Amino acid sequence: MTTRSAIRRSRTLRVAGGLTVAVLALGGCSSSDSDSSKKSDGESGSASKDAKKVSGTVTVFAAASLKESFTELKKTFEKENPGAKVTFNFGGSDGLAASITSGAPADVFAAASPKTMKTVTDAGDAQGTPSTFVRNQLEIATLPGNPKKITNFEDLTKGGLKVALCAKEVPCGAAAQKVLDAEHLKLTPASYEQDVKGALTKVELKEVDASVVYKTDVKAAGGKVEGVEFPESKKAINDYPIAQVKKAPNAEGAAAFIDLVKSPQGQKVLTKAGFLKP
Repeated sequence: MTTRSAIRRSRTLRVAGGLTVAVLALGGCSSSDSDSSKKSDGESGSASKDAKKVSGTVTVFAAASLKESFTELKKTFEKENPGAKVTFNFGGSDGLAASITSGAPADVFAAASPKTMKTVTDAGDAQGTPSTFVRNQLEIATLPGNPKKITNFEDLTKGGLKVALCAKEVPCGAAAQKVLDAEHLKLTPASYEQDVKGALTKVELKEVDASVVYKTDVKAAGGKVEGVEFPESKKAINDYPIAQVKKAPNAEGAAAFIDLVKSPQGQKVLTKAGFLKP
């Protein structure tokens, strides 16, 4: 073998060796990446398995005007969380707030006004800061066909009409009083009701000629009543705050229900019922 041939052969062996090292290095990287990926996937899977699942009973204290909407959301919540069940206590927000501050077991409080929510927050019974999730506006509910020909809010103050109002402590009653004060009007109702559904029922049973309720309640009643809008209602629109109760027996369930209420899906149900966006 000539010297020139020996040199050429030596160079060829060095190149081949370099390629082998490169291939092995790449293989090592690939194996490492694969192992890392598997480890990552494993960790991710473990975290998913460790995530808390919503189960048990979620007790929701909510303003009476939320009854139809929240009942619909209950179906969605329970379908998405097979191990959970939602129970409600609907009523006047002031009474519900008083129950919570007195120790009644509740997971979520949805009030019809910031004032009634403040009763709970001032007592230190709310977890975190309440958030407004919808708003609501007053409307006059009359008998079908509006036999008394009520066309505006001032008509309610005229003699000969029987009118039901929510109690002044209840958000819908406070809102009605705010309109009366702003318009310098006086109204002596035939009855004061403890929640908005009570005021609406008075009309449905033909015990009064009209009542001041929320637009959502008129809509929910269908053909049982007729609604009369009045521009002054814009001066007394109620914000609805929601919060988790601090000593909630089912904190995970409470957080999940609030998330549903505030989600696009929940907001769709609420706006369809006539609530205004926050």
